[in-house]
Amino acid sequence: MTTQLLDASNPADIAQAASLLRAGELVAIPTETVYGLAANALDEAAVAKIFAAKGRPQDNPLIVHIADAEQACTLVKAWPFTAQRLAEAFWPGPLTFILPRGEHVPGIVSARLRSLALRVPAHPAAQALLRAAGIPLAAPSANHSGSPSPTLASHALYDLNGKIAAILDGGPCVVGVESTVLDLTRGTPLLLRPGGISVERIEAVLGQAIEISPAIARATEDDTPAPSPGMKYRHYAPRAELTLVHGPLEEFIELAQREQPDGLLVFDADIIPEGWPVLRYGDSPEQQAKQLFARLREIDELGWQTALVRCPAREGLGLAVYNRLLRAASFREVS
Repeated sequence: MTTQLLDASNPADIAQAASLLRAGELVAIPTETVYGLAANALDEAAVAKIFAAKGRPQDNPLIVHIADAEQACTLVKAWPFTAQRLAEAFWPGPLTFILPRGEHVPGIVSARLRSLALRVPAHPAAQALLRAAGIPLAAPSANHSGSPSPTLASHALYDLNGKIAAILDGGPCVVGVESTVLDLTRGTPLLLRPGGISVERIEAVLGQAIEISPAIARATEDDTPAPSPGMKYRHYAPRAELTLVHGPLEEFIELAQREQPDGLLVFDADIIPEGWPVLRYGDSPEQQAKQLFARLREIDELGWQTALVRCPAREGLGLAVYNRLLRAASFREVS
């Protein structure tokens, strides 16, 4: 199969991508978070192609992308007031809801769980494609399963060239980490994955505290399907062995001198002694989220086998960056 490169700014290419998706093919699409590997969510055979192309475990559920809240209501058994309130505040945007799955949605989409993950993406090309296709799109990240997520069309092409029908190039992703996932099937909303919408913003809209899943900071490796993507297995990871380091810069440098890693992933403002191979991923959580996955891919391009990583802040969007790094490091962290 030859993977076509399509231009998201060209209406004819949007129409071609929509036609491919309606025909049961796979298309990598831009969103504001990361590039997604899209298929018709109501076509079980098409969804199965996603798992095959990515090498994705069957017990890892997918997020379904829809055009608006009205379409979301057609795919679930219940649409609670909490969902409506959050949708009005954050959709289109990087917030995913877990709700009871409608019977007509194939079970493969949600790893046979009775729930379904839904969101409305904010990227204008994704919005245009959803309107043109007229179908909900199941779309995990457009990469090899477990590797760093793609924030450029070139990342998706590198991982999936020849395995999918097309890639719709919409430029760099503006958020850079995946959506926040919130379980709304219970009394108090439960955060399953931190992402582009912070806990603080959600709580401000709801006027109440939400619960935080302990799986955000530890592995979930049992035989039970995870309720959200990104909760099981080594995830977002380069081939190199990463260690996430908490503490001041001086102690980080002392650890590097003792451990002698191949390179360092640090903040832009960090002053590092000469001679160390260094990659930088920003100072603010917004910068770090946008640059993180590209830097993790660069680690492999440089051939590093080991790297020490400066730990980001763990509040706001920084919690999402920390979560991705923790999983990329297979939960190796030191203080």
